[in-house]
Amino acid sequence: MPAKFTDAARFWRTPLLPGAELLTAEYYAHEFAPHWHEGFSISVIQAGAQSYQYRGARCVAGASCIPAINPGEVHTGERAADHGWAYRAFYPSLAWMQTLANDIAGRQVGSPWLVDGVIHDAELAARLTLAHHMLEQQTDPLAAETALVAAFAMLLNRYSVAHHSTPTLHADTQRVRCLQMKLAEELTSPVTLSELAAVVGLSPFHVARLFSRSVGMPPHAWRNQLRLNRAQGLLRHGMSATEVAATVGFADQSHFNRHFKRAFGATPGRWQSGAG
Repeated sequence: MPAKFTDAARFWRTPLLPGAELLTAEYYAHEFAPHWHEGFSISVIQAGAQSYQYRGARCVAGASCIPAINPGEVHTGERAADHGWAYRAFYPSLAWMQTLANDIAGRQVGSPWLVDGVIHDAELAARLTLAHHMLEQQTDPLAAETALVAAFAMLLNRYSVAHHSTPTLHADTQRVRCLQMKLAEELTSPVTLSELAAVVGLSPFHVARLFSRSVGMPPHAWRNQLRLNRAQGLLRHGMSATEVAATVGFADQSHFNRHFKRAFGATPGRWQSGAG
């Protein structure tokens, strides 16, 4: 591999975007395994191109494009150009986005939800990139937060769509939510497919098929990702990677490290410290 085509990622945090990470990265060899975030993933491609699978479609985002991923949606990521891709990313929480959406509307509104697929909007990409740079520089927090709010207000005004989080649910949707609750409750305990099936009164075969079709990954993979998401919160609060691995239910440190890097592009220690 040519020396210039290497993977590098730096995660960092700012009190101006609480409970969230920001990322500056270049990837060439890394391929993100199917994963999901509890909050949003909003990135701006700076160079090269990224390919990713999202909501049943293969998307390709080039320079100045915005791959926007909604909470809980399974997606992947890999290079779509010979030299990989470089990008800047925000991972705002649903709570932060909800507050901003309410402020824009001047009232309580439904959960913000962004359009599917790649957003092609050069003006918005420039606004988001500027805010990201200003947050990274940490020289003028007033100007940086102003740029951040303005950029995300533009994103929501232009690309937020109606998302009803509490409609009358289809029976299968209710079953999947029950299964997810069971998996969350038994995060660190052994659970069999038969035990899951008993929760919703279906056969193991039908539960595995229903869950994978509805969520985008099988139950064990979804629970592993939930463990990784919970791990991020513990790492964010200063717990060591070794303690976190045991707390969220991974069998050993190497298993935890491998899954964490495949999902987030860095080992737990590097993610926590912000090292590239």
